[in-house]
Amino acid sequence: MTDADDLRRRTAELLATHPPATTQPLDFLRARFDAGLAWVHFPQGLGGLDAPRSLQAVVDAELDAADAPGNDPGRIGIGLGMAAPTILQFGTDEQKQRFLRPLWTGEEVWCQLFSEPGAGSDLASLATRAVREGESWIVDGQKVWTSSAHLARWAILIARTDPDVPKHRGISYFVCDMTDPGVEVRPLRQITGEAEFNEVFLTGVRIPDAHRLGEVGAGWKVAQTTLMNERVAIGGARTPREGGMIGVAAADWRARPELRTHDLHQRLLKLWVEAEVARLTGERLRQQLTKGQPGPEGSGMKLAFARLAQEISGWEVEFLAEDGLTYDDWTMRRPDGVDFTGREAGYRYLRAKGNSIEGGTSEVLLNIVAERVLGLPPEPRTDKDVAWKDLPR
Repeated sequence: MTDADDLRRRTAELLATHPPATTQPLDFLRARFDAGLAWVHFPQGLGGLDAPRSLQAVVDAELDAADAPGNDPGRIGIGLGMAAPTILQFGTDEQKQRFLRPLWTGEEVWCQLFSEPGAGSDLASLATRAVREGESWIVDGQKVWTSSAHLARWAILIARTDPDVPKHRGISYFVCDMTDPGVEVRPLRQITGEAEFNEVFLTGVRIPDAHRLGEVGAGWKVAQTTLMNERVAIGGARTPREGGMIGVAAADWRARPELRTHDLHQRLLKLWVEAEVARLTGERLRQQLTKGQPGPEGSGMKLAFARLAQEISGWEVEFLAEDGLTYDDWTMRRPDGVDFTGREAGYRYLRAKGNSIEGGTSEVLLNIVAERVLGLPPEPRTDKDVAWKDLPR
């Protein structure tokens, strides 16, 4: 059984054979993966040691103290938080060996081809088609709100493979090569001025059946694993006390005493307490994850994250008065990621508006929490037993 002392020993060996000061970052990350210190709870040979998930903190602390290079999780978050756990649970041995190592080292960026213009909140109504042709699938359709599609080498994709059954049962899950012919990525300019998101058009894209995850028609089940992990990744990220956006707001308050009012003080105190409650709840959720896969509780964390981000950024803009309305650059850019703490208040305020949409709309997540966490009666669903092709559109 791997314990904390064993992990410290293994980490010391890694640092001795690959000193961070003299080893190229990519070489170090590859060696770390091969040593089983990438994500210790993964199986041996796949970046882990079959150790408890909670012991990852032991490795991370040792490597941080040695100033070892990281894999830039902000840039490859979709791969780490969504693709990797799905591949681990549903992938073949060949798929795990092919995809997990370059995913973790950051050599290959991933994106998510789920949402469509007519299938966002009701994702299971998606219309992108995949038709079997020998040992391949021919995919046609359109996806939207795709983060990092302009950077991605691979995508996790769900498409309809059987229109003659109810919508949840006719979906299959694939890994799509973003460099293949027929894949077109177009930028979507946002209210921030940037094009962090994209539209992706798929025209006659040929995906080998060897890149299918799970059984044909079982894509919705596979997608649920992805979505639950996505919500944990968005809402349950580890932060220190007074970290993240509430830390920025508190720093503003301390730095600008001339702008303080009693009302703003009371609101900040309330937001600080709520942010701390959310942080501690996220810590509890991560401890639960050490015993299994994420459940619907992650939807509650993502709900809290979205609401707090919008309320805190709104408070900050109001507190800073005219300074809160400044904006550094409206230039059309295609960034590598989102920076909620390193930009000005105006950016945070505008970007936070998308938090209640991305990763599942707040309205849908409220239903999930109500039905799957609180056990309340589900809403009536008249389309439950109707073939997808017969649904009104």
